[in-house]
Amino acid sequence: MPNLPSLDQLNALGTGRLPGLIGIRFTHAERGLLRSEFTVRPELLAPNGFLHAASVVALADTTCGYGTRMLLPEAANGFTTIELKSNHLATAREGTVTCEARAVHAGRTTQVWDAEVRGPDGKVLALFRCTQAVLYSKG
Repeated sequence: MPNLPSLDQLNALGTGRLPGLIGIRFTHAERGLLRSEFTVRPELLAPNGFLHAASVVALADTTCGYGTRMLLPEAANGFTTIELKSNHLATAREGTVTCEARAVHAGRTTQVWDAEVRGPDGKVLALFRCTQAVLYSKG
């Protein structure tokens, strides 16, 4: 199996893209388990002053997606999200929001990942699950 990317390499992937714009930082990476975070700032809030649900989903989906990359079969050339679901249980207005994503299934054609997003006080803000389709070149 190929070597795991370093945290610096993972964080660099988001530069100039949505993860970088949101400020997602990876803090832990191993096969099947990733942790990430971002600092709440006004741009990530909804007009009502609470953390926008899309910010939470972006954190969870990015963390699961980077994990998916790390578990792709050797012959695969990529993946795409085919389904995601999130249950939002609480919110945050400031501080650091964290995410822990775990592989539930890492097969040849699909991967399923679960993530928990937590607020600065450790309270669960959202539960997230996504299914990724593993892509192969035709030929």
